[in-house]
Amino acid sequence: MSIAVETQLSSTEDLKRVVGYKAVDDYVHSGMVVGLGTGSTAYYAIERLGQKLQEGSLCDVVGIPTSTKTENQAKSLHIPLVTLDTHPVVDVAIDGADEVDKYLNLVKGRGGSLFREKMIEAEARKLVVIVDESKLVEGLGMTGAVPVEVTPFCWKHTLRRLLGVECLAECNVSATIRREKGNIYVTDNNNYIVDLFLDRPIPDIFLAARQISEIVGVVEHGIFLNMANLCIVSGKEGTRVIERKC
Repeated sequence: MSIAVETQLSSTEDLKRVVGYKAVDDYVHSGMVVGLGTGSTAYYAIERLGQKLQEGSLCDVVGIPTSTKTENQAKSLHIPLVTLDTHPVVDVAIDGADEVDKYLNLVKGRGGSLFREKMIEAEARKLVVIVDESKLVEGLGMTGAVPVEVTPFCWKHTLRRLLGVECLAECNVSATIRREKGNIYVTDNNNYIVDLFLDRPIPDIFLAARQISEIVGVVEHGIFLNMANLCIVSGKEGTRVIERKC
């Protein structure tokens, strides 16, 4: 990995704004198809894209939103929107992450948009991840839920199968169906989310991703492997860019 450091920052919102704006300023150019991420940090990248389109410093840019929330924000900023059906190649995608390890593998989806995020970002020529330094971890699965989107049909059975994932046994895995205001949370795709909680980092993240994906009833999981090309990290000491070396 290569690392560059610049500028001193202060509040949490400042940290998010700086990386969101920097991602658009440095990596979005006129004529691009841009994957628009979801979450409190991606919000600022979308805001910046809208500003630059309105002022004319960018033109002929279209966005592909990763959630209805992002779609609504982009529409409010008059960002032209398309889908993978008409634009199957994404020049750059910009999104946040819940955890980032030293290899730029990610946990995403605590905001509930993991399936659309992965579907769109898998088609990106470049995935730019934007986070504050609290999201950097030594191993994935330690700071909160590892989300798994599942079908509503027989979701309790799928949850039990997830508890039995072999390579997670030593992590004392527990699982819960995600709820919102007392009701089961429903994704933009009309699915449910099972949140997995671990007491130590996942020992073999590639094996875990494969074993979770093999469970019938699982739509997608929030483990993003070998997808991010670079990560813009903000902290009180400044920002730095970490690039993944192939």
